[in-house]
Amino acid sequence: MRVLITGGAGYIGSHVVKALGEKGYEVLTIDNLSKGHEEAVLYGEVKRIDLSDRESIRDVLRAFKPEAVMHFAAFIEVRESVLYPLKYYKNNTVNSLILLEEMIYAGINRFIFSSTAAVYGNPVSVPISESESIKPINPYGQSKAFVERILEDFSKSYGLRYVSLRYFNAAGAEPEGKIGESHNPETHLIPLVLKTAKGEIEHIKIFGTDYETPDGTCIRDYIHVDDLSKAHILALEYLLSGGKSNVFNCGYGHGYSVREIIDTAKKVTGVDFPVVESERRPGDPAILVADSSKLKKTLGWIPEFDDIEYIIRTAWNWELNKRF
Repeated sequence: MRVLITGGAGYIGSHVVKALGEKGYEVLTIDNLSKGHEEAVLYGEVKRIDLSDRESIRDVLRAFKPEAVMHFAAFIEVRESVLYPLKYYKNNTVNSLILLEEMIYAGINRFIFSSTAAVYGNPVSVPISESESIKPINPYGQSKAFVERILEDFSKSYGLRYVSLRYFNAAGAEPEGKIGESHNPETHLIPLVLKTAKGEIEHIKIFGTDYETPDGTCIRDYIHVDDLSKAHILALEYLLSGGKSNVFNCGYGHGYSVREIIDTAKKVTGVDFPVVESERRPGDPAILVADSSKLKKTLGWIPEFDDIEYIIRTAWNWELNKRF
């Protein structure tokens, strides 16, 4: 069984490649390596290809003949997307369209899309279900929402069957420390907190302490990357068994505040690192938590690592021993 992975040298993509390889799938990764790391790909071959290169995409699809495509390749920095929206619409939306078009020409009709909770914007109700309105508030979220709309239309018109997985906050690392999160620049809370514990960053900032939450700081739903990888395997099996196009939230259904993450990181690392309170950032909702009941009911997803201390411990192990 052959699976093509775009962006498989990135954080989540590399963990999914590992999960697929361990299950015996034949995996081929295409990645332009602008953000990813070839060393993170533990199974299969890596081809250095940009998704804007239509001819190379066409050649790979027709030579490899995958039963399914998993699409992770994207830019993910919200602030950067506000400053440079064209960059995000070209890479995240237009390049996805090129990939999908070439898949249709090649007769490949199973697609798993790496989407995001950012498509919801500021949700009306929490926990957030898949029926929540799609109202992104930044170009990053909008670039993913556009692809979801394209997928809906292609599913109706071309017989494409897809699963769109809307991630909440992926975190943690492969427990043996082989791969983990390595962004440049890093914008995610847990790795930034751990870099502060290592002394690479002078202090960690808390943006806003007056939210309507128990301790006044924002609450987010953190999901271990291996549980997220498992959701991708289940989505693949669902499509291979004839499942219809669908959308699922990926989260644990409860969250942790910024202060709770910092306190847990201090406990795990044994370092009492400096913390600075700052003003709110524009556009930060107080609480973002997933309703993942649909994922559990439809795909039979059972999370194994719903433990914030375990999540941070695996991330810390990676941070101390990272190879790239």
